Amino acid sequence: MRILIAHQTKIPVITYGGTERIMWWLGKELVRLGHQVTYLVNRVSTCPFAKILEYNHTKTLNDQIPEEINLVHLFFQPREEINKPYLVTNQGNVPNQDKFKPLDQNTIFVSKNHARRHKSECFVYNGIDTEEYGNSQLDVNRDYFHFLAKANWRAKNLNGAIKIARNAGEQIHVIGGSRINTKRRATHLFDNQIKFHGMVAGQLKNDILNHSKGLIFPVLWNEPFGIAMIESLYLGCPVFGTTHGSLPEIVNREVGFLSNSESELTTAILELEYSPETCQTYVMKNFTSELMTRRYLELYEQVLSGQKLNDKPPSAMSTFKEITPATLLP
Repeated sequence: MRILIAHQTKIPVITYGGTERIMWWLGKELVRLGHQVTYLVNRVSTCPFAKILEYNHTKTLNDQIPEEINLVHLFFQPREEINKPYLVTNQGNVPNQDKFKPLDQNTIFVSKNHARRHKSECFVYNGIDTEEYGNSQLDVNRDYFHFLAKANWRAKNLNGAIKIARNAGEQIHVIGGSRINTKRRATHLFDNQIKFHGMVAGQLKNDILNHSKGLIFPVLWNEPFGIAMIESLYLGCPVFGTTHGSLPEIVNREVGFLSNSESELTTAILELEYSPETCQTYVMKNFTSELMTRRYLELYEQVLSGQKLNDKPPSAMSTFKEITPATLLP
């Protein structure tokens, strides 16, 4: 099959970029399974396993789809009727319908909760390419906890993660933000319990996770999926987070603990008894790029046969404010 994967962004990304990483891992796995992949992306993109075409904002999308393409996989909502069989992956939360149009009828979400909050049942779990995480050493000493997210995004709740770690008397390593931030609390700037790494990737990021006792992930929004969770689990780290969005789907009691109470999360950390091997095996059975790609291939066959993936166009049901817990406000 000849597949076009399209997004108005650059690939590959080195540090931050969840959608771009999923696009990359999907294309890589499709090629491994014998398909031909072309990316329609930002002009500065490069790729060793697929052809790159420059996305041109002055042209219609249909004008940029090569004739030989069998199926188009979009990672943004189209503004026009697509002339080829296509589907759309939505990685984020869509604001309320009163301000935004319904989504495309062939939209796919990234968790069951994510889909249902948009009046859909169609979803594919994200999956990681485990080759990018090297040879994890699950029997190493683990000396601290970590936070992995865009730290200046309030919904990810860095302040809450720091407070939970501090209450437990544990050091926390922050991946995804700098200590130098004019909006950050002064008490965080000179705290030896907090180590800021900024935006890191590759072996450095893997090493930080591989020596961590667990991910503290007290998000303050309906998390659509949370790649940080499965990355951490793969490298042997249980997840300690809130119960919002997809977290109850991704994290069970064998690989983590969920609560909207700071005191309960602190207690769970203090009573930590989790197996790094169990955490990694759980990801291998449920959240790899191979599993993700095979599920997408099933949906490709549906749209190629003329089926719509949703009975009617999905649309948003809830807002951020409706799920913000007062006990975890920063």
